[in-house]
Amino acid sequence: METEALLKWKASLLNDSPSLLPTWTISNSSSYFNKTTSPCSWSGISCNNEGNVVKLKVSSLGLQGTLLNFKFSSFPNLTGLDFSSNALFGTIPASLKLVRNNLSGTIPASLGNLSDLTTLYLFENQLSGSIPPEIGNLKSLESLALYINTLTGSIPASLGNLSNLTTLYLSKNQLSGSIPPEIGNLKSLVDLQLSTNNLSGTIPASLGNLKSLVELELASNMLSGSIPPHIGNLTNLKILELFNNNFSGNLPQNLCRGGSLEQFATAFNNFTGPIPKGLRNCSSLVRVRLDRNQLADNISEAFGVYPKLDYMDLSHNNLYEELSRTWGKYHNLTYFSLSSNKFFGSIPPEFRESTQLRKLDLSNNHLVGEIPKELMKLNFLIYLNLSHNELSGQLPREIGSLSELDRLDISSNNLSGPVPKEVGICSKLLYLNLSNNGFNGSIPTQIGDLISLDILLELSHNELTGGIPSKIGSLQKLVNLNLSHNMLSGHIPSSFEQMKSLSSIDVSYNQLEGRIPTNKAFQNLSFDAFKNNKDLCGNVSGLQVCDSFSTSKSNAMDKLKVVIIIVLPLLGVLFLILASVGVFFIFYRKKIDVKEDQEEIQKDFPGHCIGRGGYGSVYKVELLTGQVVAVKKLHPLEDGAGPGSKAFLDEISVLSKVRHRNIVRLYGFCSHARNSFIISEYLERGNLSKVLSDSEEAVKLDWVRRVNIIKGLANAFSYLHHDCSPPIVHRDISSSNILLDIEYEARVSDFGTARLLKPDSSNWTELAGTYGYVAPELAYTMRVTEKCDMYSFGVLTLEVLIGKHPGELISSLTSSSSPTGQNVILKDILDGRLSPPTLHASHKLFTIAKLAFSCLDANPESRPTMKHVSQELSKAKALDLELFHTMTLGQLMHREI
Repeated sequence: METEALLKWKASLLNDSPSLLPTWTISNSSSYFNKTTSPCSWSGISCNNEGNVVKLKVSSLGLQGTLLNFKFSSFPNLTGLDFSSNALFGTIPASLKLVRNNLSGTIPASLGNLSDLTTLYLFENQLSGSIPPEIGNLKSLESLALYINTLTGSIPASLGNLSNLTTLYLSKNQLSGSIPPEIGNLKSLVDLQLSTNNLSGTIPASLGNLKSLVELELASNMLSGSIPPHIGNLTNLKILELFNNNFSGNLPQNLCRGGSLEQFATAFNNFTGPIPKGLRNCSSLVRVRLDRNQLADNISEAFGVYPKLDYMDLSHNNLYEELSRTWGKYHNLTYFSLSSNKFFGSIPPEFRESTQLRKLDLSNNHLVGEIPKELMKLNFLIYLNLSHNELSGQLPREIGSLSELDRLDISSNNLSGPVPKEVGICSKLLYLNLSNNGFNGSIPTQIGDLISLDILLELSHNELTGGIPSKIGSLQKLVNLNLSHNMLSGHIPSSFEQMKSLSSIDVSYNQLEGRIPTNKAFQNLSFDAFKNNKDLCGNVSGLQVCDSFSTSKSNAMDKLKVVIIIVLPLLGVLFLILASVGVFFIFYRKKIDVKEDQEEIQKDFPGHCIGRGGYGSVYKVELLTGQVVAVKKLHPLEDGAGPGSKAFLDEISVLSKVRHRNIVRLYGFCSHARNSFIISEYLERGNLSKVLSDSEEAVKLDWVRRVNIIKGLANAFSYLHHDCSPPIVHRDISSSNILLDIEYEARVSDFGTARLLKPDSSNWTELAGTYGYVAPELAYTMRVTEKCDMYSFGVLTLEVLIGKHPGELISSLTSSSSPTGQNVILKDILDGRLSPPTLHASHKLFTIAKLAFSCLDANPESRPTMKHVSQELSKAKALDLELFHTMTLGQLMHREI
């Protein structure tokens, strides 16, 4: 591109001028515009290490011609330009656009000499330093765009001299200081965007002089004080965005005087007083956000009818009065939130007329009466939150007609009667909260049909009776289950052992009895999750051990035999490990023969259990040398591929040769007819799932550490897929199988389901993996490929970014009826427990998110390889910061980048 641009300009010069640049040529054997020919050897040209032109000096050569054919945008790396002492004539090009490059350094003050310049676009680069005041000398300038850089300092008052300026874009920088009053001199200004900076002080009253202004965006700064009433004089204003500042006082009352206002956003400020009167008859409104302020007004008098209204959020204010029946006349409304105010009275049935509603949030008010059946006619409703009110009566059976609903929260009301079985028809529900009501009767078995539930099933603090339906065990994706504070009786169903995704369960304060399930989720719980029941027992501190009150002598003998069968070989293994630890760790990685007659070891081995899973239990063992290792006792399987089988031995022998810093090191194994053991490296901080679920630990896992975790895991899986022969597919990538050492560096563990991709095999196998991470194609095919791991890696990566399993997020994005989820901004889903990422981390997080969503492609062949992911994460190139701040999840899912 640079070669072509230089030769074209040379050809445009007059008379004999081209001959004054004799080295600016290419060989006859090359095409005239061969873009691969480098100009770096030409006179007057200097290049960087990548072969890009950085300096051009052609002074004092007597060149004749113009700069009209010199394409400045072809030289994004240019740092020096010298055309002095020639015979050039004509004007400098009126438009200078060097956008979306990697330009760095400061904006040269010499740009102020380009007196004929009408357009100056330098946005989406990496420019730093301050805006030179000399820019104010560009009297012909009509459009100035410097947004998405890292510019600092104040906005020069000299910009007020640009009388022809129509657009001024300075947003998404690090500008500080106050907004200069001189901006009010720009009478031709149509669009003023200063959002996402560090600006402080008040809004100058002089901005009220900008009669032509259509857009005024001052959001996400540190501006304070009240809004000048003069802003109401801007009769052409369509967009006014003031959100996320420190403004106070009353909102201007005379807004929308010209009847043009479409978007009005003042969220996250400290505004008080009434809603602007000018909004009542502002029929042009499309989007209104007044949430998170301290506004106080009678809502029935503050708003009118808005035929174009699409989005309204008035939540977290002090608004009051009954809800007007006119709200149902907003036929285009898709998002409506009045939560956390002081509204009273009943819910108007007229809401049924807002047929496009997708989100309705009336929570945290003082609403009374029954839930109108008419709400159940909102066919597009995805989110319904009526919690923390004083609603009474029963939940309408018509709830089943809300076929698109993915979140239902009616907790903390006075609802009564049975839970309608029709709830089970809402098959897309991800979150169901019916807690803190007076629901009675039994839990309908149809709840078990809600197989999409993954975030929460909350039925606590009701008056539910009877047994827990075993069908609830079908909720394989469910993470959080709370049935506490009811009157449930009987046993906890054994089907709960199949709920692999459960991480939080509470069944306390019921009348349950019998053995608790043996899956990991139950065994890791504290006594508080089971207390105040009739007679529960199990391996949880505080509960009785089930064996201690068994009345069957034969059962006791059977259990004793099982203990002998398991413990004796185990003691033999430990003896061999202790006796040959030196030779074992340095020279050998081989099978250990189990001898049942070995002498006993004093250590209480079962007492050091640190985890249980579907494929075995893991124990922490300290050797006589002082070294701590992890010993995994595998459960026997019946499919011919279990411990002791040829398939097991083949795979474990390969895994024993795996060497990678981000893979748990395998020290050895023992194969036995009944039980087998794997001895591996012990990691101090446990698994990633546990760390993310603990708020105190999660904060320690800052963005730098999370980026390093993802990069390390990508390198590890790339090694397994591409550097091992035959390739190894893990098949159970999840946060529970990622361990962290004392420095929070990640290790891949648990190869109990791993498979070798042998070229002479079909690689078909049984379904394995953790629910919520398994690739969707495994629902209809059991063929193992690397692409199965890629999907799981994508889920895991998002979990690291947002701090919890992204099940709800993925479901909302892949649902054809959930456009609101796809419009969520990437940066808004990041783990809110951490401080916002730095500029450098933002680049990394954007790349990580982009790759994560590509891994979630429904078509396995469209997913990237792990080698590609690893290579992309290792690149140091900084990416477009605007994309990080504006990219939606829908665009990432569909790769619209």
